[in-house]
Amino acid sequence: MTLQWTAVALFLYMEIGILCILCLPFISAKRWQSIFNLRIWSPVAHFSNKVFLTMIIILIVLFLDAVREVRKYSVKNLGTDAKLLPNMHDHMHMKLFRAQRNLYISGFAVFLWLVMKRVVTLINQLASVSGTTTALQAQAENANKTAQKYLEDNELLKKTLMEGAGDKATAEGMELLRKEVEKLKDELKTSEDALKKSECDADGLKKQTDGLAREYDRLLQEHQELQNVQSPVNKKED
Repeated sequence: MTLQWTAVALFLYMEIGILCILCLPFISAKRWQSIFNLRIWSPVAHFSNKVFLTMIIILIVLFLDAVREVRKYSVKNLGTDAKLLPNMHDHMHMKLFRAQRNLYISGFAVFLWLVMKRVVTLINQLASVSGTTTALQAQAENANKTAQKYLEDNELLKKTLMEGAGDKATAEGMELLRKEVEKLKDELKTSEDALKKSECDADGLKKQTDGLAREYDRLLQEHQELQNVQSPVNKKED
């Protein structure tokens, strides 16, 4: 086996090993994504597409060369010389075997290179979807807890107002209502502060715009005066 086909065979074995490792069930997609995002891959990440296309082109060229060799040493193209020389037929069969071996090696190398690229892409997509699903699930749980809390407060308020007795029940109900009112007042105050800040910013921008407009008018007037002063001087020189 020549040097180039030895390199292709080693590359094929490397692809098989990497794919077997990527398909291990006890390594999650998030773990693989964290491995892919390590700093050691940062210099290579910028050239990943170029490296992928370069390897595809090299492997396809080798595959086409193997196809040419198979067609060259096929039995149909041996001709009459193989019948005249006894050893030539066996030599041609040996050449054909090597060409077919190279064809399979290069073909599987191209196929597994495409498969490995696709597997890495799917792992990254799965990790991103899993992270988004986890975040949405956490938000849904928080919203559920908040809604449950409001329902419990509402039920407690109803129970206090309807099933309580005398002034004590009224006092507890009023206390809950007072807390709700204070909470709403705080939210209203926050909104008012934000509105006042926006109005102050708008007034500041308006004043700045007016100042720029006045400065522009002043400069325009000075420019006009300079032109009026230069006009008589030019006439006298003529």
